[in-house]
Amino acid sequence: MTVIKDCAGRYFVSFVVEIQPITVEPKNQGVGVDLGLETLATLSTGEKVKASNTNTLDRKIRKGKRKLARSVKGSRGRGRLRVAIARTEAKQSDIRQDFNQKLATRLVGDNSVVVLEDLNVSGMVKNRCLARAISRAGWRQIRTLCEAKANMINEREVRVISRWEPTSGTCSCCGDRWGKLDLSIRSVLCLNCGAEQDRDINASVNILAAGLADLNGQTLSYVRPQPGAVACLSTRQEAI
Repeated sequence: MTVIKDCAGRYFVSFVVEIQPITVEPKNQGVGVDLGLETLATLSTGEKVKASNTNTLDRKIRKGKRKLARSVKGSRGRGRLRVAIARTEAKQSDIRQDFNQKLATRLVGDNSVVVLEDLNVSGMVKNRCLARAISRAGWRQIRTLCEAKANMINEREVRVISRWEPTSGTCSCCGDRWGKLDLSIRSVLCLNCGAEQDRDINASVNILAAGLADLNGQTLSYVRPQPGAVACLSTRQEAI
């Protein structure tokens, strides 16, 4: 047993126990999960899950850090302010982790196969406009939690598909490929089958299909549009 004290002055006790795998009957065969920013997780069932709003805590942290930078080094006030900022950061982290824990538990508990996409987070955070939001989203944490919970429950599996799969640029109904889409495009009308696709839901359905194909040792083939044909019509609207 290990006693740990963090920078916020909180104490934790860590210990390890052995447990037997849990047997829970899955409700669905599988689910594809498309991770994002405004909508944290879009499921292939059509459900959209939004993360907890911690903007108030974030503003409080930034305000406290500006005040900390102006304080006198070595003073008691600076020490109290540092601990207060650490506690606020710990509270923000706990809210995010609690939400991700519950999301991972529901995904693994209700589905026999959970399919995620291998995101290039290290490359995405180089975008100055989205670096803060991407870092706070906790995409990697969701994947790690799903994999850990899948090991605790029998007949559960987490599959991670390649980041190069054209999940956003392919129609989930007919497999017609319309190419890479700008982030501002949230809805696409496929000219091959006439279906209007929500960008995130369409991607999550393709993620599930690619994961199940990989699980069965198959290759997911897409229907390519005819040369010279217009692939799709896009509708630009605000990000959901």
